[in-house]
Amino acid sequence: MTNFKIIQKRNIWLGISGALFAVFLVFLIVWGLKYGIDFTGGSLLEVKFTGTRPSVSQVETGLADLKLSSLIIQSVGEQDVMLKFQETAEETHQAILGKLDELAKKENKNNLIEEQRFGSVGPSIGAELKIKSLWAIFFALIAMLSYITYAFRKVSRPIASWKYGSAAIIAMFHDVVITMGVFAFLGHYYGIEINTAFVAAILTVLGYSVHDTIVVFDRLRENLPKSNEDFAGTVNTSLNQTIIRSLNTSLTVLLVLAAIIIFGGASIRTFVLALAIGIGVGTYSSIFVASPILVVWDKLRK
Repeated sequence: MTNFKIIQKRNIWLGISGALFAVFLVFLIVWGLKYGIDFTGGSLLEVKFTGTRPSVSQVETGLADLKLSSLIIQSVGEQDVMLKFQETAEETHQAILGKLDELAKKENKNNLIEEQRFGSVGPSIGAELKIKSLWAIFFALIAMLSYITYAFRKVSRPIASWKYGSAAIIAMFHDVVITMGVFAFLGHYYGIEINTAFVAAILTVLGYSVHDTIVVFDRLRENLPKSNEDFAGTVNTSLNQTIIRSLNTSLTVLLVLAAIIIFGGASIRTFVLALAIGIGVGTYSSIFVASPILVVWDKLRK
């Protein structure tokens, strides 16, 4: 088996991670995230097609000329389509109805649209919920740190067990900041907005990042009692034993996500893109960030 010198080149990997983290943190602070209708509110329109209902992609194409902000299209029941968008002007409302009527009659002149409802929709994530979400993430991090510390309690040498949990959380924070920084960049230059699905994606990235890191740490825990190498050598051996598994697992997930990004609907594209970025960065950090941090801690201790 090829023995990759990962730990021996830790300064390079940590330098790359540090540079990426700093750049995307600046993007996040300077530009911020571009919030969609779930955060800002807007309008909700539901129409019924008396004949054949067009697909979501057909409706999206038919309304492209109107350049609606934060447009979300959902099929409801057998004949209805529900639209959410930021514009609230009556002129926009009538223009949408006109486009939908043209779309309905494109293949069947007897196909009509019936407006079911139109009104304003408030942001689904209020300030109070945002604060509660931050507290939930904080307590989740404390719980992860406590659990990993307990799980590695018998591996207290050469570094304390709580440092394993701290390294996992540092890697996880690294993954989330870079993912959010990428969306700050995409929002600033390409107008990509985030919605409630993005929040779910970030929480998923948190879980995936910790899971991938713990796989490496668990192998390290198994190797430490029987290894004749120093701590850095044992960490490098453990990484080499798990790196192919981690890369193969992440690659299969990313291939599926890439297919969804290309062929899936616009309503889930933000969610899937956030997952793909987070999982890609998380795979890197579990190998090239979390474990090297343990070795750096050991070197500092000495």
